[in-house]
Amino acid sequence: MIEAIVFDVDDTIYDQQQPFKNAVNRVVPLVTEEDMNQLYIRFRYHSDENFPKVMAREWTLEYMRAQRISQSLIDLDYPQITEEDGLLFQKVYEDELDNICMHEEVKRTLDYLKEKNVPMGIITNGPTDHQYKKVKQLRLEDWVSSDRVIISQATGFQKPEIEIFKLAEKTFGFTAENTLYVGDSFENDVVGSKKSDWHSLWFNHRERALPSGEQAIFDMELTSFDQLLETIQTIF
Repeated sequence: MIEAIVFDVDDTIYDQQQPFKNAVNRVVPLVTEEDMNQLYIRFRYHSDENFPKVMAREWTLEYMRAQRISQSLIDLDYPQITEEDGLLFQKVYEDELDNICMHEEVKRTLDYLKEKNVPMGIITNGPTDHQYKKVKQLRLEDWVSSDRVIISQATGFQKPEIEIFKLAEKTFGFTAENTLYVGDSFENDVVGSKKSDWHSLWFNHRERALPSGEQAIFDMELTSFDQLLETIQTIF
């Protein structure tokens, strides 16, 4: 029986593609509208792939941020941009993130869970200051207490590592078999939560295909924000 729920942040609580798109249009205007979604997916891939190098102090955070947009453009056969332009993109992207807001269907879902007194938590990958800024901008602490927010860099672990889910169980006071994790990334959110014996909801609103060689190990899959509240109401 599911008794608690934990959410990812990026592209789960809010639409992360819009600030990304705004930054691309300003800094790399040659990118076409048709390529924007695939470029965003590659950007998320390189973020997840290279952030462990920052955690291990092999790369600086600034270098990783410049490289992820540059490599994403190369993947789609766009010209390579300079490290300077990569850092400019990051600055514009961060400025755009100052304007993020919670998706209305997520707000309705969190309101419902709060009304039902369902215990909630957050696990998000990324730099501590950067991710906590999003938590504040999205006003997540209106629904989730600050002691139930885990940011990967502050822990030394990151999704999909089992350790960060086990840390959440201990910190939040949740048990694996009674906890549902909701996130948009199959590799980080579904694989990580299932390896940790949690229930998993793949919030696949980008309608990504399963990664090659992977099985549909999630308990539930949603492909639209509009499905979120009604699905959560069937659980709690």
